[in-house]
Amino acid sequence: QKLKIQISDEELAQTIRNFRAFQTAGVFDNQRYLNTLSRTKVTPEAFEEQQREAMIIDKLQNFITGNIKVSELEARQWYKYNNTEVDVDYVLLEPGQFKNIEPTADEILDYFDQHKETYKTDPEIKVRYLHLKPKDFEAKVTIAEEEIRDYYESNPEKFKNPKTVQARHILIKAGQNAKPEEVESARQKAEDVLKLVRDGQDFAALARQYSEGPTKTKGGDLGTFPREAMVKPFADKAFSMKAGDVSDPVRTRFGWHIIKVEQINPAKTLSLDEAREDIEKTLKTDRSKNLAYDEAEAVYDNTFEGQKLADIAQERNLKIQTTEPFTQKSPPKEIKDAARFASVAFSLPVDEASDVQEFGDGYYLIEVVEKVPSKIPELKAVEDKVIKDVIKEKQDAKALSEANRFLAELKTGQPFGTVSQKFKLTPKKTGFFKRNDSIPTIGQEAEIASTAFKLSDDDQIPGEPLKGQKGYYVISFRGRQEPELDGFEKEKAALRERLLQQKTFKTMDAWLKRVKSESQISIEEGFWQS
Repeated sequence: QKLKIQISDEELAQTIRNFRAFQTAGVFDNQRYLNTLSRTKVTPEAFEEQQREAMIIDKLQNFITGNIKVSELEARQWYKYNNTEVDVDYVLLEPGQFKNIEPTADEILDYFDQHKETYKTDPEIKVRYLHLKPKDFEAKVTIAEEEIRDYYESNPEKFKNPKTVQARHILIKAGQNAKPEEVESARQKAEDVLKLVRDGQDFAALARQYSEGPTKTKGGDLGTFPREAMVKPFADKAFSMKAGDVSDPVRTRFGWHIIKVEQINPAKTLSLDEAREDIEKTLKTDRSKNLAYDEAEAVYDNTFEGQKLADIAQERNLKIQTTEPFTQKSPPKEIKDAARFASVAFSLPVDEASDVQEFGDGYYLIEVVEKVPSKIPELKAVEDKVIKDVIKEKQDAKALSEANRFLAELKTGQPFGTVSQKFKLTPKKTGFFKRNDSIPTIGQEAEIASTAFKLSDDDQIPGEPLKGQKGYYVISFRGRQEPELDGFEKEKAALRERLLQQKTFKTMDAWLKRVKSESQISIEEGFWQS
């Protein structure tokens, strides 16, 4: 508003006319416009207001960033910066190499006193719960013949079995990105194997010997499958064959397949008699689930009257179970979805029952018996862990100390190899690597890479050892090489575009921060409702 940026009605209309979603044969169609908005439950007025706001934001961004440019010099400097490489010597001092460290009782006690919070126990709870399993209610369910017939007649699609094929195959791999000569070589190998099949050799034995697919050990057996289970070229061929047929090599994105069809199972619709057993089982399972849930609901309703879960269970002849105390990280293993069980349990107050919960194997009601808050244990209870931590700290300190001694020797002007020999360490070199690359023989270590690029012939070693994931590194500059600029010419356009986007983002971000810093912002608690 301050910049007087506006969108005229004509600008708005023209933008909306250009939306392809609102066009028929390339021309704006008002009826299609209204129908499309109606399907998304947005009124034309609301949509047009949203578009106007979006266009104003675009204009604002263009106003702020429209004069940003990236020169060729900037792009070249960026290319040079990111493609320059360095090579360094290094040694690694790993804490684990320092053995025979035995902390004293005072050191153990001091460490524990300084790190007590580290050993704080997790909160624990003890719960009792009812688990109502649908299968325990199956004996109470009787399914009438009329129900079976009604289900059969109401769900005809469930009893239509599609055509399936039982087959084996031999796969000679040639992936979809394979070179033409690799594809041809694989095809020729498949033809050679096919000749052995045609000569009467056992297909399963040949699959075990020559197939390169996961079914090799099963003699190429794919089992029985519907058409949609296989990639199209394979399925088209297999479903066009007869039992006993062996195909010529068939090309898919995996390679060349030789297919042997062992059995054809035509599509058919099960009769009521054929489907009766499955229908009865389905209906019984559904009814049992309902009975289990109804029983769980009845128990839950009784908890509102102040009864304990154990008392209700005894009255209704239900088995109640009580857990040992457990933490949220280590819930009871006997529960199928133990993590959700623990999450619900920890959300409950003591002596209050949960509502009915479903954890994948029936219905549960949970009641918290006891809550044990987290606490700092006595040293004796965690002494073994404390000792390990003290040793680890001492090993780390020893590694750092040795790394500092190594570096001090280098600073006297002694060669890297000589100092390494003195410390009985094997020096290594990384080879050339770029700023943002993983360092050869070391890995992804941002601090080491950053430090390496600050070194030079005049300043060959860093001021201090470098902490890495495996221990402490001491590095020494070997050389630097800058990139050839012919590579820059190939990437110049893309680099300038990328840098332009970065500068645009930074400029817009800086503008927004300035506006916020000069504004008064108030937050209304509770105004936003999720």
